[in-house]
This record gives sequence, C-alpha cells and structure tokens, in this order.
Amino acid sequence: MKEKAEVKPSNRLIPVTNWSNYHSWPPVGGLRHLIFHEHTNGFHKCVRRVGRRVLIDEEAFFEWVAEQGGGQ
Repeated sequence: MKEKAEVKPSNRLIPVTNWSNYHSWPPVGGLRHLIFHEHTNGFHKCVRRVGRRVLIDEEAFFEWVAEQGGGQ
C-alpha cells in the first residue's frame, strides 16, 4: 500500500483588490488600513510588493492574526 506524501502548497499571494474573492474578512478597506500602517503594526510580514502590485501572503496573514491574540 502506498503512503500518501504530504504536500504543502506554496504560499498563495493574493492581490489586495482580489482579497474579497477568497476571504470575507477583513474587507479591502480594512486591509488597506493595515497596509498603510504596516511598519507600526507588524503587518509588513504579510505584504509583498511586485512593481506597483501589492500582494498579501495568505499564510503569513493568518500567522499574523494568530500573533495578535484574536480576542483570546
């Protein structure tokens, strides 16, 4: 019997303008607020820039949310 190899998908980079196609929270306006203040709130860990495009590293975003305490 063959063992299934665990495949970890690569980090998905989502353009800010398309974020709402994948996730309902935060809304795009809230995401832009986080990006504007990225160097004071630690959100720079989630942001990738390619030319003028601003992309969000999906895995890094959810790690960042977990680090924030999330109401716990």
